[in-house]
Amino acid sequence: MSLRQEFKEFIMRGNVIDLAVGMVVGTAFSGIVKSLVDDVIMPPIGLLLGGVDFSNLFLTLKNGVSAPADGYATLAAAQADGAVTLNVGLFINTLISFLIVASAIFVVVKLINKMKREAPAVEEAPAAPSEEVLLLREIRDSLKK
Repeated sequence: MSLRQEFKEFIMRGNVIDLAVGMVVGTAFSGIVKSLVDDVIMPPIGLLLGGVDFSNLFLTLKNGVSAPADGYATLAAAQADGAVTLNVGLFINTLISFLIVASAIFVVVKLINKMKREAPAVEEAPAAPSEEVLLLREIRDSLKK
Protein backbone atom coordinates (compact mmCIF):
# COMPACT_ATOMS: atom_id res chain seq x y z
CA MET A 1 0.00 0.00 0.00
CA SER A 2 1.40 3.38 -0.95
CA LEU A 3 1.92 6.20 1.51
CA ARG A 4 -0.78 8.22 -0.23
CA GLN A 5 -3.33 5.42 0.13
CA GLU A 6 -2.45 4.91 3.80
CA PHE A 7 -2.84 8.63 4.45
CA LYS A 8 -6.19 8.70 2.66
CA GLU A 9 -7.38 5.72 4.71
CA PHE A 10 -6.21 7.40 7.91
CA ILE A 11 -7.99 10.67 7.10
CA MET A 12 -11.23 8.93 6.16
CA ARG A 13 -11.56 7.16 9.50
CA GLY A 14 -14.53 8.35 11.51
CA ASN A 15 -12.38 9.14 14.55
CA VAL A 16 -10.29 11.69 12.65
CA ILE A 17 -13.39 13.47 11.35
CA ASP A 18 -14.89 13.50 14.87
CA LEU A 19 -11.65 14.90 16.25
CA ALA A 20 -11.60 17.66 13.64
CA VAL A 21 -15.19 18.65 14.44
CA GLY A 22 -14.37 18.59 18.16
CA MET A 23 -11.36 20.85 17.62
CA VAL A 24 -13.41 23.40 15.67
CA VAL A 25 -16.19 23.43 18.29
CA GLY A 26 -13.62 23.57 21.10
CA THR A 27 -11.89 26.54 19.53
CA ALA A 28 -15.17 28.41 19.20
CA PHE A 29 -16.08 27.47 22.77
CA SER A 30 -12.77 28.78 24.11
CA GLY A 31 -13.47 32.14 22.45
CA ILE A 32 -16.85 32.28 24.17
CA VAL A 33 -15.30 31.39 27.53
CA LYS A 34 -12.55 33.99 27.10
CA SER A 35 -15.15 36.66 26.43
CA LEU A 36 -17.22 35.46 29.38
CA VAL A 37 -14.24 35.71 31.73
CA ASP A 38 -12.78 38.97 30.37
CA ASP A 39 -16.02 40.85 29.74
CA VAL A 40 -18.56 39.44 32.22
CA ILE A 41 -16.91 37.77 35.23
CA MET A 42 -13.74 39.79 35.85
CA PRO A 43 -15.17 43.36 35.74
CA PRO A 44 -17.52 42.79 38.73
CA ILE A 45 -14.77 40.96 40.64
CA GLY A 46 -12.39 43.85 39.93
CA LEU A 47 -15.06 46.31 41.06
CA LEU A 48 -15.57 44.39 44.31
CA LEU A 49 -11.81 44.45 44.91
CA GLY A 50 -11.62 48.23 44.66
CA GLY A 51 -11.69 48.87 40.92
CA VAL A 52 -8.82 46.53 39.96
CA ASP A 53 -8.54 45.92 36.22
CA PHE A 54 -7.18 42.39 36.08
CA SER A 55 -5.91 42.75 32.54
CA ASN A 56 -3.60 45.52 33.81
CA LEU A 57 -2.56 43.79 37.02
CA PHE A 58 1.19 43.22 36.64
CA LEU A 59 4.49 43.50 38.45
CA THR A 60 7.43 45.24 36.80
CA LEU A 61 10.57 43.13 37.15
CA LYS A 62 12.81 45.45 35.13
CA ASN A 63 11.99 48.92 33.84
CA GLY A 64 12.15 49.71 30.18
CA VAL A 65 14.06 52.43 28.38
CA SER A 66 12.04 55.45 29.55
CA ALA A 67 10.26 54.26 32.69
CA PRO A 68 8.01 56.86 34.34
CA ALA A 69 8.85 57.71 37.94
CA ASP A 70 5.43 56.63 39.21
CA GLY A 71 5.43 53.33 37.30
CA TYR A 72 3.55 52.23 34.22
CA ALA A 73 -0.17 52.90 34.02
CA THR A 74 -0.99 49.92 31.83
CA LEU A 75 0.54 46.65 30.81
CA ALA A 76 0.55 47.77 27.18
CA ALA A 77 2.58 50.88 28.09
CA ALA A 78 5.09 48.79 30.05
CA GLN A 79 5.51 46.31 27.21
CA ALA A 80 5.79 49.10 24.63
CA ASP A 81 8.63 50.61 26.70
CA GLY A 82 10.41 47.25 26.80
CA ALA A 83 9.84 46.55 30.49
CA VAL A 84 10.01 42.99 31.80
CA THR A 85 6.69 42.26 33.52
CA LEU A 86 5.06 39.50 35.51
CA ASN A 87 1.47 39.46 34.16
CA VAL A 88 -0.48 38.29 37.20
CA GLY A 89 -3.86 39.56 35.97
CA LEU A 90 -3.63 37.79 32.63
CA PHE A 91 -2.69 34.59 34.45
CA ILE A 92 -5.74 34.91 36.73
CA ASN A 93 -7.99 35.43 33.68
CA THR A 94 -6.48 32.36 32.00
CA LEU A 95 -6.87 30.30 35.16
CA ILE A 96 -10.56 31.21 35.47
CA SER A 97 -11.07 30.42 31.78
CA PHE A 98 -9.49 27.00 32.30
CA LEU A 99 -11.73 26.28 35.30
CA ILE A 100 -14.84 27.19 33.29
CA VAL A 101 -13.81 24.99 30.33
CA ALA A 102 -12.87 22.11 32.66
CA SER A 103 -16.23 22.43 34.43
CA ALA A 104 -18.12 22.41 31.14
CA ILE A 105 -16.26 19.33 29.93
CA PHE A 106 -16.87 17.62 33.28
CA VAL A 107 -20.62 18.26 32.99
CA VAL A 108 -20.73 16.95 29.41
CA VAL A 109 -18.79 13.78 30.30
CA LYS A 110 -20.98 13.26 33.37
CA LEU A 111 -24.15 13.55 31.25
CA ILE A 112 -22.77 11.13 28.65
CA ASN A 113 -21.85 8.60 31.36
CA LYS A 114 -25.31 8.98 32.90
CA MET A 115 -26.96 8.31 29.54
CA LYS A 116 -24.80 5.20 29.08
CA ARG A 117 -25.79 3.86 32.51
CA GLU A 118 -29.49 4.53 31.97
CA ALA A 119 -29.64 2.71 28.65
CA PRO A 120 -31.26 -0.66 29.36
CA ALA A 121 -29.13 -3.59 28.42
CA VAL A 122 -30.74 -5.60 25.68
CA GLU A 123 -30.51 -9.25 26.60
CA GLU A 124 -30.56 -11.70 23.77
CA ALA A 125 -32.80 -14.70 24.11
CA PRO A 126 -30.76 -17.86 24.49
CA ALA A 127 -30.34 -19.70 21.24
CA ALA A 128 -32.45 -22.79 20.78
CA PRO A 129 -30.51 -25.99 21.53
CA SER A 130 -29.18 -27.87 18.56
CA GLU A 131 -30.66 -31.17 17.39
CA GLU A 132 -27.80 -33.11 18.95
CA VAL A 133 -28.48 -31.57 22.36
CA LEU A 134 -32.18 -32.34 22.06
CA LEU A 135 -31.40 -35.95 21.09
CA LEU A 136 -28.99 -36.34 24.02
CA ARG A 137 -31.64 -34.99 26.39
CA GLU A 138 -34.14 -37.54 25.10
CA ILE A 139 -31.65 -40.34 25.64
CA ARG A 140 -30.90 -39.09 29.14
CA ASP A 141 -34.61 -38.87 30.01
CA SER A 142 -35.31 -42.37 28.65
CA LEU A 143 -32.39 -43.82 30.66
CA LYS A 144 -33.79 -42.28 33.83
CA LYS A 145 -37.02 -44.25 33.40
